[in-house]
Amino acid sequence: MTGAPASAAGGPGAPGTRGAAGASGTGTSGMGASGAGSGTGASGTGASATSGTGSGAGTSGSGTGASGAQGPKAPRGAKLSAAAVNQASLWNVANLLTMLRLVLVPGFVALMLADGGYDPVWRAWAWAAFAVAMITDIFDGHLARTYNLVTDFGKIADPIADKAIMGAALVCLSSLGDLPWWVTGVILGRELGITLLRFLVIRYGVIPASRGGKLKTLAQGTAVGMYVLALTGPLATLRFWVMVVAVALTVVTGADYVRQAIVLRRQGLAERKAAAEEADA
Repeated sequence: MTGAPASAAGGPGAPGTRGAAGASGTGTSGMGASGAGSGTGASGTGASATSGTGSGAGTSGSGTGASGAQGPKAPRGAKLSAAAVNQASLWNVANLLTMLRLVLVPGFVALMLADGGYDPVWRAWAWAAFAVAMITDIFDGHLARTYNLVTDFGKIADPIADKAIMGAALVCLSSLGDLPWWVTGVILGRELGITLLRFLVIRYGVIPASRGGKLKTLAQGTAVGMYVLALTGPLATLRFWVMVVAVALTVVTGADYVRQAIVLRRQGLAERKAAAEEADA
């Protein structure tokens, strides 16, 4: 077909050109959909450029040019938004409790040593700060595990906060003469030694927390809290025996951690050796 008859166009039109309908044949529309209808646009009919069956289809082709469909692009700033969300997760309730415990350490020391360190009122306030710190130690870990609030900050800051408040209390008590220095040395030496041991064997695995370790923490917190208070009479005698239990659990659980670390290391070395022999085979 060569377009509309000359009579329908109102007379002999000017010779058609391929420019009107065919110029876009290989342009942005891809496979030249507009050229199909114009056919031989130069057939001499003036309306052939616009009345052909393919007229105006220059932009609707199914070609592979600029009109081809493309996959959706990621919105600009998506990575920045994800980073902002991750950064915001630092300020969850578990980490806030850990931060509170860190802030309580200097406050506890100031209250403990106020007025020479022997005023019962100041010691009571110091005990309150110590008690809050020990209670938050229980809740922050529970909340982090229950509600998936575990962060790198929490993994590092939580054990530091635990040892900071306990160490500050022990050193203050020993400096005031309320607690023998060897007790402070045993407890702090055990805590620092086990922490170092965990880092040394972490390549082979993680030493799980034991029930004895939890009892040790409870006994230490109770005993130190009783020593922080200015107790006299039977309560003073009671706190002595609670501290004896705490020291005993400290030594026993420390030895158990050393045993677990040795076993874990041996297992790790055996697994590596077996893997190496299997690879060589």
